[in-house]
Amino acid sequence: MKKMSLAEIVSAVDGSFGYPSDTLVDSISTDTRKITENSVFLALKGENFDGHDFAAEAMKLGAAAVITERPVEGAKCIIVDSTAKALLDLAHYYREKFSIPLVGITGSVGKTTTKDMIACVLARKFKTLKTEGNHNNEVGMPQTLFGLDDSYEAAVIEMGMNHAGEMSRLSSCSAPTICVITNIGVSHIENLGSQENILKAKLEILDGAAPDAPLILNRDDKLLAGIELHGGRRAMYYSLRKKDCDVYASNIVSENNRITFTINYNGGKYPAELEVLGEHNIRNALAAFCVGVMLGIDPAECAKGAGDYKPGGLRQNVSVRNGITLIIDCYNAAPDSMKAALSVLSQVSAAENGKRICVLADMLELGKNARLYHKNVGEHVASSKADMLLCFGENSQFYIEGAVKKGFPADACKHFDTREELAEYLKTQVSEGDAVLFKGSRGMKLEEVVESLG
Repeated sequence: MKKMSLAEIVSAVDGSFGYPSDTLVDSISTDTRKITENSVFLALKGENFDGHDFAAEAMKLGAAAVITERPVEGAKCIIVDSTAKALLDLAHYYREKFSIPLVGITGSVGKTTTKDMIACVLARKFKTLKTEGNHNNEVGMPQTLFGLDDSYEAAVIEMGMNHAGEMSRLSSCSAPTICVITNIGVSHIENLGSQENILKAKLEILDGAAPDAPLILNRDDKLLAGIELHGGRRAMYYSLRKKDCDVYASNIVSENNRITFTINYNGGKYPAELEVLGEHNIRNALAAFCVGVMLGIDPAECAKGAGDYKPGGLRQNVSVRNGITLIIDCYNAAPDSMKAALSVLSQVSAAENGKRICVLADMLELGKNARLYHKNVGEHVASSKADMLLCFGENSQFYIEGAVKKGFPADACKHFDTREELAEYLKTQVSEGDAVLFKGSRGMKLEEVVESLG
């Protein structure tokens, strides 16, 4: 982070401060465990905590000042009406110090992988800052922006939301110069009511962008394909197979846990290869390609850059352990990402006599139609190459209902009330040469079942 004076900070957050303000600050923190000398601590409030309780401690740890909504004894307070708003205002002020391309990305599923692929493409030409971990909300995203310094030449910022208005605040804070929307699914439909409302909320990503900032869209998504843009804003469309799009794929081959394909753009054909499976990842790569060419990177380099992506953590991480292929994809879950994961299970290499086992947990935040969504995913299990379906969670029983309805053997399905019971049963069923998919919402903690396998 570049240094800022306290005077700048006071002005940026429209605060009041009764102390000398020429001190230079080199970090902003919402966590006292990360306080350093001459930092500023910002006292956020949540349902179960109040940062004001730690303001005096932050001063003892070396903070130059604290941003609060009220005076706190023992602390030099920059007092504002809302510390949550102050964090966004300060991050926006800081972001405006850098005249660099900033790619804002959102979507119901796939935005993190797409963000990482975009960063790989941009890294071919620019030193690029990107969102790390799950820092895509109104607390985490500003912290990413504070990571900018004069060495960076581009940034890729992921934006998540679950209520109307959140995306607008994130966009207004980060001021993206290019916007990407991957798809419109049903994640958070419990809060937003309909896919049309989800689309409206996602389009708030344009609120902080300049009127001529281009929008990159997945034309395979029926809602995104019907968007009408105004004011001369340019849209760039990508598709898996629609040849009338700006960018599309062809010659798709999946083998040896890799995908090769050709990217078609402006009359040219560019070979690409990914170390992941699933056609959804081709779409992610096409989005990254679009961003790259829009920023002047050679198309062949864009195609190679997307291939630099390596999955990790709990997101479609394919590995082999004791001769068993594990597909660990339990960071989040929604109907579209569930179906994509099932396609990966069908494509992944397995021994000739090996079983393909689905271990599925609940999809959360799907509202009143949760049962229907789970049942529909179960129907896709039946049409996949899965041999066994093991489920955990209250709604996961409807995976089984949907699968059996479409002809999946009932005796190959089993529901469990606890992760421990699921793990113990899985140990008795899995053997060398099998492939096992783990997929469920983050709150279901399905990774604990993975860990139990040793």
